[in-house]
Amino acid sequence: MKLSNYKTNNPVFSGYFWDGSKSSLKKMTVTGIFIKSLGCILVIAAITAYLWKLNEEGMPMKWFTLGGMLAAIIISVVISVRYHWAPFLVPLYTIAKGIFLGGFSAYAHKHFPELPYQAIGVTIVTFFVMLLLYQTRIIVVTKKLRSVIITSAISIFVVYLISWILSFFGINSYIRGTSWFAIIFNCIAAIVASFSLLLDFDHIERQKNKAPKWKEWLATWGLLATLIWLYVEILRLMQKFAIRF
Repeated sequence: MKLSNYKTNNPVFSGYFWDGSKSSLKKMTVTGIFIKSLGCILVIAAITAYLWKLNEEGMPMKWFTLGGMLAAIIISVVISVRYHWAPFLVPLYTIAKGIFLGGFSAYAHKHFPELPYQAIGVTIVTFFVMLLLYQTRIIVVTKKLRSVIITSAISIFVVYLISWILSFFGINSYIRGTSWFAIIFNCIAAIVASFSLLLDFDHIERQKNKAPKWKEWLATWGLLATLIWLYVEILRLMQKFAIRF
């Protein structure tokens, strides 16, 4: 049975990345993915904390946020083309995301000091809740569910892309600000991000002890992308509530 038969909303888990050598003796394990993911998260946390300190000293974070985001996108594209480079590029991706998150959450940390920590807590709780729902099969990953989540995720990213392009022309889209429309959209995005974890769990379970060991880095990349997306959505939502109320 081909690994490419299993699809997920996260492009780093597409079959393209799993069509490699089958002769590797060491196989991908959940423990290996956990260790790599934890290491990357600690690096991101350290970079974020350092940028928060710089922001409190008066250094603007705009270029850190933009630079980190663009660097992460470029590195992701390179990994997509040269997936065998993942063991070297994923650590660089981690640094870029740390810079992005540090800059992105600096405003919240400076004006609402508790929000980033609360967002981290909600992200962690959401992760384990979705893992429990998946492990107990309360929610079963079916083809229909997969299609709904993939379609929703793509739609959300398209809306964000359009909003970003409009911002260069001084046009503020409806998803910006603290209107109820913006808040509801943010809630939907956070829900889709959390459900995306189910698809990632499902794919990892199917490939554990089958894919080569080095592909743990690809799995780590996928989990980081989903977790960071979830954290960003939660933090944005909490910021909107804090400002509005």
